[in-house]
This record gives sequence, structure tokens and C-alpha cells, in this order.
Amino acid sequence: MLSDNQKHLLRQAGVELQDIGEHRFCELCRHPQQIDSAADGELVAFLKVANALYRGGEPAISDSDYDFVFLAELKQRQPEHPLLHEVEPEPAFAGKTVDLPVMMLSTDKAYSRDEVERWAARIEKAAEELGKNFADLQFKITPKLDGYAAYDDGRMLYTRGDGRKGQDISRVFERGLQVANQGQRGLGAGEIVVSRSYFDRNLADFFDNPRNFQASVIKEKDLDEHAQQAINDHAAVFYPFALLPTWTGSWAELIADFESHVKTIWHKVDYDVDGVILEIADEELKTYLGATRHHHRWQLAYKENLETAEVRILHIVPQTSRSGRITPVAELEPTRLSGALLSRATAHHYKMVLDKGIGPGALIRLARSGEVIPKIEAVIRPAEPDIPEACPSCGHALIWDNDYLLCPNNLACPAQISNSMEHFFRVLKNNDGFGAASIKRLYEHGIRRVDQIYALNAEQFENMGFGPKQSQNLVDQLLRSRREAVEDWRFLAAFGVFRMGLGNCERLLAHYPLPAIFELSEADIVAIEGFAEKTAAVITEGFANIKPLFDNLMALGFNLQASQAQPDENAHPLAGKTLVFTGTLHSGSRDELSKQAKAKGAKVGSSVSAKTDYLVAGDNVGANKTNAAREKGVTVLSEQEFLALLNGDTA
Repeated sequence: MLSDNQKHLLRQAGVELQDIGEHRFCELCRHPQQIDSAADGELVAFLKVANALYRGGEPAISDSDYDFVFLAELKQRQPEHPLLHEVEPEPAFAGKTVDLPVMMLSTDKAYSRDEVERWAARIEKAAEELGKNFADLQFKITPKLDGYAAYDDGRMLYTRGDGRKGQDISRVFERGLQVANQGQRGLGAGEIVVSRSYFDRNLADFFDNPRNFQASVIKEKDLDEHAQQAINDHAAVFYPFALLPTWTGSWAELIADFESHVKTIWHKVDYDVDGVILEIADEELKTYLGATRHHHRWQLAYKENLETAEVRILHIVPQTSRSGRITPVAELEPTRLSGALLSRATAHHYKMVLDKGIGPGALIRLARSGEVIPKIEAVIRPAEPDIPEACPSCGHALIWDNDYLLCPNNLACPAQISNSMEHFFRVLKNNDGFGAASIKRLYEHGIRRVDQIYALNAEQFENMGFGPKQSQNLVDQLLRSRREAVEDWRFLAAFGVFRMGLGNCERLLAHYPLPAIFELSEADIVAIEGFAEKTAAVITEGFANIKPLFDNLMALGFNLQASQAQPDENAHPLAGKTLVFTGTLHSGSRDELSKQAKAKGAKVGSSVSAKTDYLVAGDNVGANKTNAAREKGVTVLSEQEFLALLNGDTA
């Protein structure tokens, strides 16, 4: 059962056990192979509890089991679940909650060289779009510290929190904690870590693991004498990422000796390291690539997962997603790998099945991976693949769409309809009770749209087989989902328009109010940073398809929080304006100046377009660039003119 410390930590973090129960949680910790038997709600609850315990320094399971068993299972069942696409929250400690100076996101992960190369290909494509020579770009490799994430602005030290708001833990510096390598304060993001060799010699008898020690340094209570001694000995430090040992070189140099570079950097520091961080060094390209709600696109964490096993495939089972794509799931001879009993693996798409001979009786090499879990690493002995001709859900004839088999019967396919309704409630997040089992029952009783669910009363739920108490609870949850405030971008994402995940919805609604999206042209969408022409075409078609359902739901009176500020006659001169920075700036970095502009209501882009209002030109900007901007009707400002505008003077 959970220790008193673990229970206290969960209460402090606001994480409850009621959705899974302490006994069930501990049972799954002891027997990870039983995760197949867990309901979706239990799995999500397990991950929230395990994450809170891990980040609070009282882990209940290993990092490996969290990544490769439990998180893997969620990725396989619900690849679009918000837990997979948002920053994993740090637990709350004593201290006021404050806005972070910059967003502190998680890092996307790769577990193979192939995944790293696909990331680099995306970097190369973005470089071409900016007119940069990919061969000249510099890449960096740094150790990925396994400590406690924090941000130091020189005045305050913040926890990462949920990536946007953290807590003031400046007290750790008051306790004598030093910056690594005798560094100065104010170097931004980093981690609180303890020397691995020091921990083994002096702390292992008093703390279960380094993470348990790191959490103790942060907590408000008086420090354990051994922890204070570690701080006094400078064995525990705040290590800013800016001071980490770094390898720098071109992509050609990096990939030519990839394993050697990774191994060298991995072992450069005497702290716990669980991988390396790869990133592009070009600031303009980093701004252009931007970020999802979960991670920066210009950065990647590479983790090694070396254990594999040879496994025989028993069957290939097709499954229909909410988008109509048919996913091939390989049923395997049960095989234990890295501590977990594995019996399934996804094969990505049916083109892969066809090309590699992934069929009943095929022998494959299986690896546990964080990207596709488990991952078919290679086909050792192929077999005749079994390619379905009809949708397993509705029986409609399938069609090929590039590498994918697709069910085009989107208006009448049970799997697509049920998955779409479940997706709506899951993304909205302000309700309970509308998981797969409930949605399946509703579908069986003729419910085909989300607005039909909102029209149901308790008696109707009971007539469908729900119990009296459950029926009333479902009605209450529907009312709750309309009354509780929800961000407009989350509401839009719940409709499941292709290419409109949480990040893209937030990006779009920063430029246009929600009711206006149905009037947008493809050109309007392409003009927004991060949207391509092909994507825009798909999005406008998707908006047209959801318009009737959208109108019906809006009429119910959801409590939506608008992303755009309401017009104000006394608004700042930069409010609503779009800026692009270029050249060498002296009053601050681009990130700092961008943040100040955004605080006044401006939007900051990475390249000049007809939608740009101002080009802020620092030093070393060619005349061709400024002339091209003026030809598009863009006002070119000097850095001094921009600062005057920032201070409220009209331009």
C-alpha cells in the first residue's frame, strides 16, 4: 500500500485516488502486465497518480514502466488523449503561484536513429521555407538531466508547474544552493540535481533515490541535515541548461558519428542523465518552428532503449479510428520485455504490413519504445499479410489513401461516430462519465451526435440501461460541462477536425474569434504562422462539416473563455498588430522583446507577409529585406521606434 509520505504528496498535489482506488493502483504497480485489464478511466487515473508521486520524489514505479508500459498503453488506446499532448504537471509545494517568465514545455522524445532523422527532415524543410542552407546550420547536443525542472530569472526561482504557471521556490537559494560551475543567477531554465557519486557515498542511506532528495530540497519544511550538508558541499546545485557541456556541429557531422557523439555527451556530467537533448541553434528557425502545447518543435530528447525480443505474430486485427483510418494491430505470442508482458504491437499502417510481410506467423524483432509502443523494429521472417477489404466496424468497402486503408463511411460507421463522440467529452475535460462504455451504450440506443446526448434527461438515460444514480449523474455532468468555463480553443479541438489539435486551435483563435472561423479562406489560414496550404484546405473543409453540430452546441450556452481580448478604446498601440523582428537587437533578445510585445496585445510572427503590420529592424539588415517589406505595405521600425511604441507612443 502507499506510504504516509506518498499519500501526503498526493493530497498536496490535489491528485485523488477515487477513480482507481489505492488497492488497484498498488496492484498495477506490482503487476504491470495486468494493464490490459484496466478500464480507460483507471489507466488515466493511474498515470496521474504515478506522475505526481514521481515528480514529488516518491515514485511508485520505475521510469521505464511509466514510459514503456502505462504511458505506452494510453498512446495505443487513445493517441489524442490530452495527457499525451500537455505538459506533465509538477506537484504543488508551499509558495505562491506565479506566471512563468517563459513557457516551460516538455520535450518530445525519440528512441531510434530513424526518429531522429525524421525530426531533422522537418528541420530541413523549415529551413528551406526560410531560405536557409540546411548544410550550414548548427546542431547542439547536451546531456538530458534527470533532476527537478526550474527557471531562474535572477530574481526568483520558479517550479515548472503546468508549463505556464509555477511556484516561487527561491528559498532554495536562501538555503545556500549554488548555480553549477560557479555560474551566475538569471540563466533561465535548468534543473536541481545532485552529484551521482556524492549521492551514492553520502545520501543513499537516507534517501530512496536522487529524485527523493531533490524534492526534499524544494519543500518548505526544514531541511534534513544530510540534505543541507549536500548543499553546503555544492554536491546539490541548480544546473542551468546554458552551462551544460555541449557538442556543436552540422547535421552531416552529427549523423556521421551519431552514436559516438551521444555516448560522449551522455557521460560528460556526474549527475543522473536519462538521454541527450538535440536542438537546432538558429534563433530565427527556432521561432519559425514554434511549439505544440507539449513541446518545442526545434528540440528533441533522444533516449536509448536497447532491449529487444524476437516474437511470432498470431493475428493482425484491424481497428477503425475516429478519422476512418484502419490501424493494424498485431496480436503477439505473449513476451516479457523490459519487465512487462507484451501481447500487442501496432504496425502503423497497412502499407507497412503489405511491404514488410507482417502477417500471421511472421517473426519480428520487438522493442519497447516511447513513440510506437511496442514497436516492430524489424521483420525477421515475413509471412503472407492479411489485408482487409471491409471496415471491421461497419462493413463498408475500404479505399487506399496513400499509406492508409480508409473507411469512407464517416456518417454511418459506428466506430467513427462513437470515437468522435467520446473524443468530444475527453478533450473538453470538464465532465466525467462519458467514456467508451457509456458512449457505446448510447450508440446502441440510436444516439449518433453529441448534441443528441445533451438533449437527454435522466429518465431517458435510465431507459437505455443506466442506473438511476448514474443517470442523474450523467445529466449533472452535462450541465457541468456547459457551466464550467472552458477555453474556446479546447472547445474547438473537441470537434476533432483533422489537423486541428489543441495547439493549432489555440494558434488559430489567437488571430480570429471563434464564430469567425467558418468564414476563413484557405489564404487566411495560411497567413498564420504554422499552417501550410495543404493543411488549410483540409481545415476549411473540416470546419464546413462541423458547422451544423457547432451551431447546435453553441445554442446550449457553453461558458467559453475567448482567446482574443475584447476591443478597448484605450487599447495599447500594439494591440492587435502583427510584428516581425529581424537583425541584431540591443535592448533584449528576440524572445524578451516578443514577450513584451505580446503583453501589450501584439502578435509576433517569424516571417513577413501581407498580414504583417510592423517589421522591427535591428542592425545588419539588408536593404532588400526592408524594401520587400515596404512593398507589401509593412511599416519598418527601427529598434528605438519600436521601444517608443512599446511605451505607448503612437507610431
